[in-house]
Amino acid sequence: MSQRYDKELSPEELAALADEDIDTSDIPELDDSFWSKAELIEREGTEQVTLRIKKSVLQFYRSSGKGYQTRMNAVLESYARSLKK
Repeated sequence: MSQRYDKELSPEELAALADEDIDTSDIPELDDSFWSKAELIEREGTEQVTLRIKKSVLQFYRSSGKGYQTRMNAVLESYARSLKK
């Protein structure tokens, strides 16, 4: 039987849970209509480059912590996709 937790569980705590202890009652079933609309998205590789960025922009992203380069890339990718439409 599933139980409620007072705090968010860490990835390690989640991994240690047995399947039957996870409450999935609020997750809808994935039926044929879902899978008929699903698209395979293959991860695109990255390329290391040298790029000049304003100090203030770099400081802003660095201050957000680990993964800041990934977040910067997501912003650039979103902008590039908006121009393709």
